[in-house]
This record gives sequence, structure tokens and C-alpha cells, in this order.
Amino acid sequence: MLTLGAACPSTGDDDGAAAGGTSDTGGDATGTTVAATGSSDGADGSSSGGGDESSSGEPVDLDPVQMTLLEDVVFYDGYAETVDEPVPEGVTRLSNALYTTKMTEEELGQIQGTLAMQVTTGALCDNYDRIGSVQLAIVPKGQETYDPARVDRLEIARFITPFMDMNRQPDRVPYEFNLDNIIPILTDDALLAEYDIWFELSVFGVPYAANNEIAGCDGRNDVTRGWLLLYTDSTEPAPEFNTYVPLAVSESFNNYGEGASDAVGTTTKTIPFSLDADSEATQLVLITSNHGANTGGEEYNRREHFVYVDRDVVLSYVPGRDSCEPFRMYNTQGNGIYGASPKSDEEWQSFSNWCPGDRIDTRVIDLGPMSAGDHTFVIDVPDAVFANGEGNIPVSLYLQARL
Repeated sequence: MLTLGAACPSTGDDDGAAAGGTSDTGGDATGTTVAATGSSDGADGSSSGGGDESSSGEPVDLDPVQMTLLEDVVFYDGYAETVDEPVPEGVTRLSNALYTTKMTEEELGQIQGTLAMQVTTGALCDNYDRIGSVQLAIVPKGQETYDPARVDRLEIARFITPFMDMNRQPDRVPYEFNLDNIIPILTDDALLAEYDIWFELSVFGVPYAANNEIAGCDGRNDVTRGWLLLYTDSTEPAPEFNTYVPLAVSESFNNYGEGASDAVGTTTKTIPFSLDADSEATQLVLITSNHGANTGGEEYNRREHFVYVDRDVVLSYVPGRDSCEPFRMYNTQGNGIYGASPKSDEEWQSFSNWCPGDRIDTRVIDLGPMSAGDHTFVIDVPDAVFANGEGNIPVSLYLQARL
């Protein structure tokens, strides 16, 4: 089966989607269960994806395909009332900070064995670094729109915009992501018979500083432009998974908010999950990024992160690049992160958890075969401080398995 949670679509009372399109889904996953029988090639029933076969059963190499899903959408002040400005055909504005578009049958039919995504943001009247993301929404078939808090969603990419002056070049920045692992969702006939696949692009920005600091921005509330395109080819076979369980979408993780960790004052967060049957292969897909721009904030302090599954350490990492200099060119607005002159690798590594203008890493944790039943995911950042009760580490997590 292809599992997207439990037995029925999420219809609870959770109206907690933020203006930027994120909602907390902590605790046991609930969502949608669909029997996946229409797109499996092998006796194990695993989804194949990735193109066609000839009459002899041999794989056929298809021509590469590029699809533009969103083109030059304009984001507005994330704190303001939703604007009523026109949107491109086929695009829905869910909020000033969140756009979505439904993939057509033709687009879905072109997905092959590999999938890459490019997100591009363009400068308007927000000259600060902001968090952006791409989500996949699984929506009951035929709906013209939806409430993000009431459908199953996976965060599949996260990035940080640079400090940009819209009057200077370059005024756009690209972000590249590998999305091979979601191909089985996009190519599962049984799932697609009941659900539509929507791609969401979110950038939460505000224009207040740019209104005073950037020529041409006085009185404006448009903050960022956005593009989203997919590239697919048949150079590799698609991954084989038949179970997906959404576990968290940008869920808060800090030591001061009620419910943001296992207990106030701790920096440990537990998310339970379960498998309906023994799995042949299992992986968790994790996205985290540390935020808090106040003095002593978590943005500026690299901490060791530990991930446990069923009490065993399965991953440890310290966020941050060796250097943020490759992204200096996109930071056309003067700022205190980059300063006037290049920094050494040692300087960058002493404080930066991420680079303005860079993507946030998506971490895939290979767990191998797992037994049916209940399990626990735990993330622990023991040295995190969250000075003055500020800052956050948004956690997105989903499970993939082959049962």
C-alpha cells in the first residue's frame, strides 16, 4: 500500500497554518491510506515510476522534459491582509506568502526516473534574508483549492533568500534540489485516481525596511518574485518506495514554547511513527534550520544535532557551510552578515548556520529494514540556548518505506 498517514483525510480542528503556509502536525501521523496496485512492476508491489517499457519489456530512454510550474509569481507582505492582485493562470494564492499550483495529468505523465527542481527568487521590496520552502500537497481529487492545514503535505525543499537591492544586479538567485525520492508519489496510479498533486512555493517577507532603504519601494508591499521548474529524465531508475508517512511540516522546536519540545526547558523533540508491516527498506527525510537573529541567537551559533530512532543514534550533524563566500554575489544589499570584505573559512565556520542565498540541506536517513509497529524519532540539540526566549528550529520530517 501507499500510506499517507492513517485511514482518512485530515479534517481535524487544526487551523494552525501560518501565513507562510506551514502547519504543525506533531504526534502520530494521520492522513490518507491508498492501496497502491496500479503502478507496480514487481511481485513486491513497489512503485516503479520513471518512464515506459518497450513491447519486449526493455526500458525505453525518453527525451528529457522541463516543466515550468510557477512563473514570476509575486509575494506580498506576509503580515498584511491577503491582496487581490491577479495571479497567473493555473496558480492559486493561498496567502500573501504562499502560492500553489495543481500538476496536470500531462505533467504527471512526463515524470521519468530522475527529478530535479530549480526554485528562483527575484528581488522586490524586501531587502532582508527570509526563509522559503516548497511543499507537496496531496489534495482530494477535483478540488479547486484547499486549506493547507487540512490536507497531507510534505516539505520537500527549504532555502534562504539573500539580502537584495532590487535596483542592483544580479536580482535573481537560483536554488537546485534533487527530488528523485518523491517520484513514486507522482507516478502512483492508485493515488492519482483519488488525489491531485499540488506544488506550493512559500516565501514569507515584509517590506518595512525596504520602504525606507530601497529606491522605488516607498509605499509598496510586494516583497519577492518566484519561479519553480522541474526537470526529469530517464538516466536512472526511479527509487522504489510504496509507503509515505508525513510526520511534521515546519513544526516548532525550541526550549521555551509550550509543545515545541518534549518539555519546556529542554531541547529534545520526540515524534512517534508506526509501520503497518515489516519494511524491506526505510528512510526518514529531515529538514531543519536554526533561526534567531537576536544577540546570542541560534542563527549565529553552530550546535551539534543528534537524531535517534528507537534510542539508537542514526545521524549527527552540525549545520553550516565551509564558507558563505560563493553566495556573496547575490547579497547586493549591504548587511552585517557579509560585511564589506571576504571572510576566511574559519570566520564563516565560527558562526553561520546557513548562508543567505543558499539552500538548506535535506537530510535522508537510511534506516534499512524495520519491523512493523510503533517507533520513535528524536532530535536533540543539547547545547541550544534560545537566548531571551527567542529563536526556533523548524523541523520537517516524513518517512518513506518499501513494505
